[in-house]
Amino acid sequence: MKSTRVIRLSFVAMLLIVTGCSNEQNDSSLALLKTTNPDELIVGAGHSTKDEETAKQVKEKVSQFKELYDVSVVEGEKEFLVAYKVKHMQRFHMKKIEKTLTNYLESHFPDEKFTVSSDYKIFLETIRLKEKVENGTYTNKEAEKRFEEIVKLRDELT
Repeated sequence: MKSTRVIRLSFVAMLLIVTGCSNEQNDSSLALLKTTNPDELIVGAGHSTKDEETAKQVKEKVSQFKELYDVSVVEGEKEFLVAYKVKHMQRFHMKKIEKTLTNYLESHFPDEKFTVSSDYKIFLETIRLKEKVENGTYTNKEAEKRFEEIVKLRDELT
């Protein structure tokens, strides 16, 4: 009797220690559970202040859509990737929202090419890419390559 109580208490103590030590969390681990509102990211070789301003404008315009609650904008050398999360009650209208958003971006930024996605996996991958660029894990060339892989992944999912 006493030995089972000791085993139980030991198990509970070990469980508390393990869960207490694993408190290190980053944006990508919580990206699907809460609003992360990441900054825009520009990958690739030479980017200018004009690129940064355009990326900020794109994020600002997309964030104004009332159906969306979290937006990630990544600008590559050739195109923008706009990944977003749709509010729960708007999920029935996702195709319509994507079409409206694409048309809106193309009309406001006619010189730019856009890839738009409401897929959580794409959103999560953009967050991970941003973290790796900020941590210095990826060089510009690696980040651009990963960006192209994410765009291909988005094309495969549709």
